[in-house]
Amino acid sequence: MDSVTRRRFLTLTGVAGAGALAAGATQVDWGTLMAAASDTPLDPAAGVLVVVTLYGGNDGLNTVVPAGDAVYQDLRSDLAYQPREVLDLGEGLGLNPGMTGLKGLWDQRRLAVVRGVGYPEPDHSHFRSMAIWQTATPKSASTTGWLGRWLDTLDGDPLHALSVEPVAPPLFAGEKGGAASFPVNGLTLPEGNPGKAFEALGRVQEGEDPWRARAAKAIADLHRGVDTFAEPAAGEDRSAPEDEQSTKGASAGGGSALGRQLAMVANLVEAGVPTRAYSVSLGGFDTHADERGTQQRLLTELDGALTPFADRMRKTERGRNVVVLVYSEFGRRVRANAGQGTDHGTAGPVFLLGEPVAGGFHGEQPDLADLDGDDLKVTTDFRDVYATLLGKVLAADPARVLDGHRGNADHLIGT
Repeated sequence: MDSVTRRRFLTLTGVAGAGALAAGATQVDWGTLMAAASDTPLDPAAGVLVVVTLYGGNDGLNTVVPAGDAVYQDLRSDLAYQPREVLDLGEGLGLNPGMTGLKGLWDQRRLAVVRGVGYPEPDHSHFRSMAIWQTATPKSASTTGWLGRWLDTLDGDPLHALSVEPVAPPLFAGEKGGAASFPVNGLTLPEGNPGKAFEALGRVQEGEDPWRARAAKAIADLHRGVDTFAEPAAGEDRSAPEDEQSTKGASAGGGSALGRQLAMVANLVEAGVPTRAYSVSLGGFDTHADERGTQQRLLTELDGALTPFADRMRKTERGRNVVVLVYSEFGRRVRANAGQGTDHGTAGPVFLLGEPVAGGFHGEQPDLADLDGDDLKVTTDFRDVYATLLGKVLAADPARVLDGHRGNADHLIGT
């Protein structure tokens, strides 16, 4: 330790002098995030939005399932769930059996299901439909995302929004710059003797001043983050007892890739990083064949990530202001195809969860007896959901971000 002091290490790595990033910067490091949490901590009363993107077009009819509907049963054959199989929500609808945790949130009025969400003149292309959802411009092409335009209304600091996905999504792109990026799987530490020295720097020393103590805590937190979020080695058993997992952060989001992303978000919210919007994602929902098993596995993974995250967030003041949005670029067609899968469709359910959310059903359920060809008719404009999140979570003027669209879904978030 003689050759590496804490001050010298922090100076060499840039941790000590880290501040706000310049507009347009993308990737940030742990030191930047911890310095921001210390220098400009998140207001405990500020709303925080976490956007969960389900890539591939999740089948909404087998997520929020109209199992008792005769048309559903007739058009889906072996792909359909029976009423006894789903988790009853009322009004003839039930959650997919893989979503037991979210059913618990529903029962506690902490989960909102917004029905029939989509956009005018829907497009069955993954690329075009996802572009519309991420830019919120259904009638024209745009180079900016809806949350990127929100960033443009602020002070230029990209840390107001943060992607913890492997690739930063277009929804964070603005005209003036973009959000910061901190991919969870990019978290690494030095090994060997330098690694041991670095770990020692995280030990609090008696009598040290607050600045050094804060730096030590950041280093210790970094080691805990790596232990929690690193990919398990082949054959490694991560089945630690529940109390041990909770000390390492595993209870924030489960052990899946999405769970690790949400666990990182939970840690950053609790640390006071001044980020107001986060982005995470889960892919694999393009289920053209053998859908039932694949989708239920993915929805179980989603459930296993979202539920512990929501439960952890409700335990802290900052966490109780977090709202999670879950969406996919489109739903699937009502009629099953020959491979017992489904083809690209239109409207689907959107989930909102968190303490501020007004739990229950919102919006009208699409009528399976009144289709547009083989597609569901949209009953809720997705921009109404965005407008509510902008206005009631991010305290922004929706019209400035959504080209004049103010929305009419304020009932989604409680007062």
